[in-house]
Amino acid sequence: MSASLLLAFVSAALVLQVVVAIGVAVWRRGHAPVVGTAAPPSTLPTPGAWDGWRELRVVRREYEDRAHTLCSFHLEPSDGARLSPFAPGQFLTFAVPISADRTLTRCYSLSDGPNPRSYRITVKRVLAPAGESDRPPGACSNYLHDRLHVGDVVQVKAPAGRFVVDPEQSVPIVLIAGGVGITPLLSMLRGGLAAEPNRAVHLYYGVRHGAEHGFRAELEELARLHPTFDVHAVYSQPGPDDAPGRDFQHVGHIDIDLLKRTLQAGRHRFYLCGPPAMMANLIPALVQWGVSRSDIHHEAFGPASARLAASSSRPVPSASTSLDVMFRRSARTLAWDGTDANLLDFAERHDLAVESGCRSGSCGGCEVKLISGTVRYAERPDHDIASGHCLLCVGVPDGGSLELEA
Repeated sequence: MSASLLLAFVSAALVLQVVVAIGVAVWRRGHAPVVGTAAPPSTLPTPGAWDGWRELRVVRREYEDRAHTLCSFHLEPSDGARLSPFAPGQFLTFAVPISADRTLTRCYSLSDGPNPRSYRITVKRVLAPAGESDRPPGACSNYLHDRLHVGDVVQVKAPAGRFVVDPEQSVPIVLIAGGVGITPLLSMLRGGLAAEPNRAVHLYYGVRHGAEHGFRAELEELARLHPTFDVHAVYSQPGPDDAPGRDFQHVGHIDIDLLKRTLQAGRHRFYLCGPPAMMANLIPALVQWGVSRSDIHHEAFGPASARLAASSSRPVPSASTSLDVMFRRSARTLAWDGTDANLLDFAERHDLAVESGCRSGSCGGCEVKLISGTVRYAERPDHDIASGHCLLCVGVPDGGSLELEA
């Protein structure tokens, strides 16, 4: 081989190495885990995530509290293929066929640490008051509790959501859960203890009494195995058989005074998920205590908490004068005056049948085509909105009339 030919081969090899290195760097940048940021779900670590709906089969179900209000469903893929990994704290979106002609979209948090073989969600039964509309609260939870059994198949979208733990191991974590808000935090807890066993984690878990104390044995076992993890069970209405010190540590509600009494001084990262009243009290109190807003993370717990999340950001301007919102499929034009918190509330107040799911900008159940006009959001929604569409549950008109395909 001539020297010139050898030199050509060497040069080509060097160029190929550079190209490969650049390609790998670009791939890593696009696929690296983005945790604890405002990035959309598509940038989170979900390699192998499927598009659209996928069939998962129930392989086990079990109650997690004595009152049987919390039921866990263990799901495996019907096709035998691998499941998509997820970041602890993310959720799954379900199509729930509550009747022969009605399917609702709902989001349920994953309640276990990452497992390549199965997912676990935990659903709280919500009793629907009699005499309400045709969409009473609890329709999906009651369907799942009463009619979803081992062997049944459900339609599920891939894991999504931004409510995940940051990787800064030196900062202790404080998880604050109210009721079924324990589910994403339990996923964070299990995933975090497995990945970062030396990181300090404090869990404050508020329920009414011992019968509703979910995952008690599981939490006690985690605390026994991990010296850096401690649990504060808070009962607001202890039962006659609930013993302080054995069953719970505090009476009342989780508030800022309890945190001040029981947390050591220094920086912590707070993750909250619970009913609106708890969130409305704690989040401003944490800020007033001096906690940086960047260290406070919370999951929307229904529409009220979603509005709370929006209020912590810049306000959404409402129209100073009435403007028209046309719903093309419904053949109705309605006057928006800024009274409603979002377009979904606005549509429902006028008895328009509009599909919805999480009501917090996460699942995309209320996504509709935006024919004309613009919609504003107080915060970027979790759901990756298709071009030319909008989310009704967290959007409002941006100062002008709208036409929607709804």
